[in-house]
Amino acid sequence: MRIAAVAASATLAPAPLLALALVLVAGILARGVRRLAIAGFRAVVAIGLRPDTSWSQYVDQLDLLRRARQLPAPWVPATFLLAVVGDDVVGRTSIRHELNEYLLAAGGHIGYAVLPRFRRRGFAIEILRQSLIVARSYDVGRVLVTCDEDNEASARVITRCGGVLENVVDDPEGGPRKRRYWIG
Repeated sequence: MRIAAVAASATLAPAPLLALALVLVAGILARGVRRLAIAGFRAVVAIGLRPDTSWSQYVDQLDLLRRARQLPAPWVPATFLLAVVGDDVVGRTSIRHELNEYLLAAGGHIGYAVLPRFRRRGFAIEILRQSLIVARSYDVGRVLVTCDEDNEASARVITRCGGVLENVVDDPEGGPRKRRYWIG
């Protein structure tokens, strides 16, 4: 894995129509959302959560990484947030405060995901929109967002959020080709 998954320092105001909020990972427990072992959660939402790591250890690791402490190469400072609607975790976002060589080539500043059962409801657009606000709070001017070349849904989300396609590149790690978009 090339990036650090990390916790955020503030909760953003929910969107009026979707009532989606990006929240601290630690805040999920405080809100009473306890059943996090849903299908796909570990793969889509809890980046870096290993079976031998307790939830409190995981949250502590995220906070250390967010504050740019003990970052082994090639990880970069980042903010990790969960997208929540009511008591449902609908997705997640990782906002990298800076780019390393790999992130510049194929990963970008923001990586987001929506759990399969919540797709096609506008959550991806709102997650990316709020992620851009967080990125700007860390003085990220132009934001690079990437998606797989064949992921038309993500390409539409990025474009609707102001993304301008720069190019399509090979993934340096051999994964699918990536579309690279810049926002603002």
